[in-house]
Amino acid sequence: MRAGGLLVVTGGAGFIGSHLVERLLADGHRVAVVDDLSTGTLANLQAVRNDPRLEVEIASVSNSRRLPRWMARAEGVFHLAAAVGVELVVRAPIHVCRANLRETEVVLELAARRQTPVLLASTSEVYGRSAKREFAEDDDLLIGPPTHARWTYACSKLMDEFLAMAYAHERRLPVIITRIFNTVGPRQTGQYGMVLPRFIEAARTGAPLRVFGTGRQSRCFCWVLDTVEALVRLFRCPRAQGQIFNVGSTEEVTIRRLAEMVIRLLGSSSRIEMVPYARAYAPGFEDMQRRRPRITKLVRYTGFRPRTPLREIILRTAASNGPVPGRPGSSVRADPPAGRRSKE
Repeated sequence: MRAGGLLVVTGGAGFIGSHLVERLLADGHRVAVVDDLSTGTLANLQAVRNDPRLEVEIASVSNSRRLPRWMARAEGVFHLAAAVGVELVVRAPIHVCRANLRETEVVLELAARRQTPVLLASTSEVYGRSAKREFAEDDDLLIGPPTHARWTYACSKLMDEFLAMAYAHERRLPVIITRIFNTVGPRQTGQYGMVLPRFIEAARTGAPLRVFGTGRQSRCFCWVLDTVEALVRLFRCPRAQGQIFNVGSTEEVTIRRLAEMVIRLLGSSSRIEMVPYARAYAPGFEDMQRRRPRITKLVRYTGFRPRTPLREIILRTAASNGPVPGRPGSSVRADPPAGRRSKE
């Protein structure tokens, strides 16, 4: 990526997208954001809103008037726009399908006109029901049946991947696919079912931390700036084009244990409340019991491995909304400036 060149970020007002926008600006790029604010907010871009190198259009990708013009001169596009969150998927599966499929097709078609490189943000959800200890990019995928709306998001993002690879093979479009595992940090909201912000909010107020299912299901939580670092490094790696990469931490924790950690680290008086999936979402709801990435390919291509420990992630995320009890003056500890992080 040439310093000063234009980069497009769809979904740039979202949780991960806004952190990525800040990073790209810090690296000296001009950035154009398209976001319909369905799950994002302009408040996420507050820190850079007056930067003259940033342009923002509030619109969906498919209805954007400025996107074709931006794409005609962009050096690349990070396509992060998507309908996300388990609660949204269960409640509005038509919207999820349309948003994820239509918008990706528009981005790929515009990019193919000038061979503009695309980084497509996919998801660990595409691994579906697989019971493997850890997931690798070349694994077979086991998605649940269409009668279960819970798999709508996974299937729509998997179709995005197939479409992107089709453009790569048939139209020679430079495409990189990233399967992003659970990413957490400042600006993430629990509104759509994201677990860590829900737990932190409850712990702060003394409300019960609601753990769905048995609590034995496990996840690996990655600090958002680690995720952004991985995305940027992959985009800068020509060898990564035409490839799929897992992006995430490998530190595994059960959801029950996560709740216990949040309560302890925040010094909360909250208790844990176990909630059956049928009551939390809908009868017959299915969950992935493990979601641990194998990231050897990411490390091999970029030299980067997410390393922020879960304990620090919880404290930093909590501190982003105010001081953490028992840690006077606590606040989000600054990482190295985004454009100047040391190489691993």
